[in-house]
Amino acid sequence: MPVSKAQIKATARYSKKTYDTVLVKIRKDSDLTLSMIKEHAETMSESTNSFIVRAIKGAIERDKAKTET
Repeated sequence: MPVSKAQIKATARYSKKTYDTVLVKIRKDSDLTLSMIKEHAETMSESTNSFIVRAIKGAIERDKAKTET
């Protein structure tokens, strides 16, 4: 089913109003790869996005715990 231009614009406005966007670049020759991230997220039954958000939250909590002691 084709999507109208109005729907595309409405979706873009909603996304811009509702979400912040972060671009993450991973070097292709790195020991961490996008496929590793996707596979791990799938193993944990979550989307890649939700896994990345969870990982960031966890890192922030660990860093706060380090600085509080």
